[in-house]
Amino acid sequence: MKTIHLQALRFIQNNEWDAAHRLVQDYTDPLSRQIHGYLHYIEGDLDNASYWYRLIGMALPDGSPEEELKRLTKAIGETN
Repeated sequence: MKTIHLQALRFIQNNEWDAAHRLVQDYTDPLSRQIHGYLHYIEGDLDNASYWYRLIGMALPDGSPEEELKRLTKAIGETN
């Protein structure tokens, strides 16, 4: 899964949000769901973002999108 997560991160960093969304939308692991939620968060679709974060027991981020991207990057780096 780490390869998928890293590819999604590269898409996000290149502002290819649709590509990142298509990549993670069918996976049910927590990190894919967090990435999915993040994508809705940066698009401004907070209701949908909240849904995806709730699925993994997390609240909608209260920081900036940049701060959340740093948190995601760290989480991806910590996966095996």
